[in-house]
Amino acid sequence: MPAKNPRISITISEELQQVLENIAKERKESLSQTARRFLELGLNLVEDVGLSKLAEERLKSFSKKDALSHEEIWD
Repeated sequence: MPAKNPRISITISEELQQVLENIAKERKESLSQTARRFLELGLNLVEDVGLSKLAEERLKSFSKKDALSHEEIWD
């Protein structure tokens, strides 16, 4: 029976494997659940950094005199 979710194969160091195994054991979850959790966290961090850079760039061109007030937007 085919797997429900897509699968990938990666090569990691023995040290990283041991760390992941220890965390998985502590959390009482599988090694793949632990690896998936950290992969998702890492991707979220990368996204946050990208959005932060975008916000910084937009802030450089922000002009308070050209900005709309709360009332103007929601009126």
